[in-house]
Amino acid sequence: MNLLLTVTHGVLVLTLPIVLVGLVNRSKSWWAGRKGPRLLQSAYDLWRLLGKRPIISTVASPLFRMSAYVVLVCALAAASMVPMLGQFAPVQFSHDFIVVAYTLGLARIALMLAAMDVGSAFEGMGAAREASFSAYAEPALFLLIGAAGAATGMTSFADLIGQLHRTPYFLIIVVPLVLALLILLQTEAARVPVDDPMTHLELTMIHEVMILDHSGPELAAMQYAAALKMSLYAGLIAALINPVDPQVAPVAAIAVSLGLMLLVALGVGCIESLTARLPMRWVTRYVLIGSGAALLSMVVVGLGASGL
Repeated sequence: MNLLLTVTHGVLVLTLPIVLVGLVNRSKSWWAGRKGPRLLQSAYDLWRLLGKRPIISTVASPLFRMSAYVVLVCALAAASMVPMLGQFAPVQFSHDFIVVAYTLGLARIALMLAAMDVGSAFEGMGAAREASFSAYAEPALFLLIGAAGAATGMTSFADLIGQLHRTPYFLIIVVPLVLALLILLQTEAARVPVDDPMTHLELTMIHEVMILDHSGPELAAMQYAAALKMSLYAGLIAALINPVDPQVAPVAAIAVSLGLMLLVALGVGCIESLTARLPMRWVTRYVLIGSGAALLSMVVVGLGASGL
């Protein structure tokens, strides 16, 4: 049973980034009344980039080329510890969520160092914005984990997310926790209203401006890693809501989680179609909403545990 779940988890990690990005783009096209790109268009784009020779700035150090693969490897490592199918992750141990958070943090540092390595003012500006907004996003993640840990008493990421629906607080805190995860998805994966992956105006970019000098396989690695982070947060939302225990009914748990992740992608596409990107000065306030929602959940759990 664990073998089935592990293989399924691995397949989803490798394929979902392409499918979810395609679904987001197709849903945006539906709202705009266009046919839009093919569902697997991003796979063709990645394949095309893999066949190109990268162009490297004359002032770039070896760190620049290495950073793209550090970002990708860190995203894949974090994916092995993130529960996407409910109460299961291929790599699971006590307090593994700390490793997940700082593995993604290492990827962020590598991305920012690569942006500053080429000496571009635009990329340095994007790195500064990334550092600023991530400082507001990290508290939301740890407050969310703290609320789930306090409610369940578990210490591993898969257990505290997968067993949350069995607690008496679930119906009260599920909405703010899902809201916090959705805002984290938009922040970490550079989606509207925090960022816009389709923009061509450098002054408004955050993630895209940091990878302007990347090309070929390095650009493919950066794009795939960003899509993978969206898949991870979509998987966390699915695991939080999924009531089916993967150890008892693995096929049903896989089907429910997959359906929920596809619904999250559709929701992200609808949000991007119906809302405009926030002005830069409002982004920090928007990200703080996620921290506030997670803090509210922690307060509810704390009051419930104290008997109030």
